[in-house]
Amino acid sequence: MRFTYYGHSCFAVETDGKKFLFDPFISGNELAKDIDIDKIEADYILVSHGHADHIADLAAIAKRTGALVIGAYEVVSWAMKQGIENAHPINFGATMFDFGKLHFLPAAHSSSLPDGSYGGNPGGYMVHGKEKKFYYTGDTCLTMDMKLLPKYGRLDIAIMPIGGNFTMDIDDAIVASDFVECNKIIGVHYDTFGYIKIDHEAAVEKFKAAGKVLILPKIGETITL
Repeated sequence: MRFTYYGHSCFAVETDGKKFLFDPFISGNELAKDIDIDKIEADYILVSHGHADHIADLAAIAKRTGALVIGAYEVVSWAMKQGIENAHPINFGATMFDFGKLHFLPAAHSSSLPDGSYGGNPGGYMVHGKEKKFYYTGDTCLTMDMKLLPKYGRLDIAIMPIGGNFTMDIDDAIVASDFVECNKIIGVHYDTFGYIKIDHEAAVEKFKAAGKVLILPKIGETITL
């Protein structure tokens, strides 16, 4: 399983011969100015919610790659109005795709689309890959719903926001990792704006003190998990 970080909450996972791209927001992120969105490939694009800092580059990448766009019904309906034809609307629960089972799970956040319309339910994804099982929480605070994750299967990795203010902070993400029973966490949704800047070294040390590993890839970096 290969993980590539594109900044903020945008990342790609390559596993089982498939390329998954999550929450494509790159061109509006000054920290990701060196990323060329025209070189990003994807078989599937999974959207956690409708905020602009998660879908700004959705239409451009989806149209170029032909990737299947997956997201809440309202997000997909908006995407189709942008000219995206290959899309699959979902809501909370489990859905079978050609790559296997996908859980769309609740996130405690908000969701509106760039035109101001309702963005449906914000959520996160658990991908039941043959090679690895991983969970992306989406933008969320700490919730008791996370305790259900171990019922769905043992996670190999979890991707969580750690910047605070709009989402979980470091301390809450540590508790969340307990809830989902996964001690290897990749942090996202930090540093992009002034509200969510973090001390990287202190964050890593907090996770280490809790007996866990926090991975903070550089923007553009690909790691093997």
